[in-house]
Amino acid sequence: MDKKLLEILACPKCKGDLEFRDNSLICHKCKLRYRIEDDIPIMLIDEAEKIEE
Repeated sequence: MDKKLLEILACPKCKGDLEFRDNSLICHKCKLRYRIEDDIPIMLIDEAEKIEE
């Protein structure tokens, strides 16, 4: 993922920072993972997966 794009993207739920890992974007504050399909992040809260850290 392009670093400039990652710098401007934020979690749609909490507006927090995201980490790019395993072809997805991770919000550690909300414990949500947003998948990336065809190089497009799916930034819908309803489509996000809960993660355990």
